[in-house]
Amino acid sequence: MRRTPGAARVSGVFDLHVHAAPDVWARRGDDAQIVRWYAEAGFTGCVLKGHYDATAGRAHAVAAGSGLAVYGGQVLNQHAGGINPAAVAAALDMGARVIWMPTADAHTQAAAGLPRLCCQHTDLADTTYAIPPVDWSVVAEVGQILRLIAEADAVLATGHLSTAEVTWLLPAARRAGVSRLLMTHPSYTVPAMSPAEAAELAQQGAYAEVTAYQLLHQPDCDAARLARFVAEVGYPRIVLSSDAGQPENPTPPEALARLIDALAAEGLDRSALLACASDIPERLVVPK
Repeated sequence: MRRTPGAARVSGVFDLHVHAAPDVWARRGDDAQIVRWYAEAGFTGCVLKGHYDATAGRAHAVAAGSGLAVYGGQVLNQHAGGINPAAVAAALDMGARVIWMPTADAHTQAAAGLPRLCCQHTDLADTTYAIPPVDWSVVAEVGQILRLIAEADAVLATGHLSTAEVTWLLPAARRAGVSRLLMTHPSYTVPAMSPAEAAELAQQGAYAEVTAYQLLHQPDCDAARLARFVAEVGYPRIVLSSDAGQPENPTPPEALARLIDALAAEGLDRSALLACASDIPERLVVPK
C-alpha cells in the first residue's frame, strides 16, 4: 500500500491506543491490516485495545514476523466481570501490558449516552461500574487489582472513570507500587477533565493521553483546545495516540499524523509532539 505523506512524517511512532477487528463494533481493519499500516508508515509498535476483548493473545499472534512491538491488554467492562481481579490476573499472566479501568460500561459512559454493548443487545443487564469515591463497595477488589498490576510492572489506564475516581485511584495505585500510570484521554467527553486538573495529576506521576479521535469526533473540541491542554499539562507528561480504527476515520497512522500536524499548526513544538507519540508512550508500555 502506498505510504501517505502524513504517515511518512511520523515514522518511529508507537501508538498505544488503537482498535482493530474482530470487535463488537465495525473496524477499518483487522489486527494484521492495522500492523501492516504501521509497518508501512515506519511505526515501531502499538497497543491493541478492545472494549470487550482481551487482546494480549491477539497482539502476540500478529507481532510474529511483523518487526513491530505489539502489545495487548484488558478492559474491565461487563464481559470481564467489571472490577474483577481474576480477569486482571489472567490477562497479566498472558502478557497484557495495559489494564484499563471500565470504559464502555463505566457509569460515566451510560450517563453521557455513549455506546455500550447492552445497547445493541437489549437482553443483557444494564450494568455499570464505578470505584471510590463513587462506589466504595469495590475498594478491596481495586486494591487487589493494583497489587497485581504493580507485580507485573504493567500500565494502569484510567478508562472512562470520572475525574473524582481518577483523583482517588492514582494515589492509591502509587501506594500499591504501580509506577506506570496513564490517564485515558482525560479531556474527552468522559471524563471531561479540565487542563488544570489533568496537570495536577500529571505532576503526581501520571501521563495524560490526547487522541486523534478527539480531534476528529469530540463535540466542541478542536486543535486549539487540544493544544491548550497539551501546553498546560506539559510535553513530558503527554502521550499522543490515535484511538482510531473506526471505519469512518483515516487509517490509524494517518489519524495520528493529522493530530500531530494540527497541534503543530497551533504553534506547539513538532519535535516535542513527536516524542509524545514515540519515545514517551513506548517507554510507558514496553517492559524493561
